[in-house]
Amino acid sequence: MNRSWIYVFVGGLIEVVWVSGLKHADSVLAWMITVLAIAASFYLIIKAANRLPVGTVYAVFTGLGTGGTVVGEMLIFGEPFQWSKTLLIALLLAGVIGLKLVTDRDTQKGSDA
Repeated sequence: MNRSWIYVFVGGLIEVVWVSGLKHADSVLAWMITVLAIAASFYLIIKAANRLPVGTVYAVFTGLGTGGTVVGEMLIFGEPFQWSKTLLIALLLAGVIGLKLVTDRDTQKGSDA
């Protein structure tokens, strides 16, 4: 896995922090952490998009953020567990993994030419 993909995955994880922060921040410190997380996640996505296709980067970033936020809300904030949500997150994750695999394959083919 190259550095650009690490930027995407770390940016997606940080997205979970700031999205949850938008809902749960109740102090100046919590809002500052939320704003810093927004800046950090978008910085990482911009760095990744310099080397990877922007559509794929954005799809993976938002997919990881969406799935991670739903799981985080269930585990940390007591959101009710639902099998339908879990299955849809698994489907979303399968799409994210598929995009990464296809993009890696396309990138390798492009470097051979």
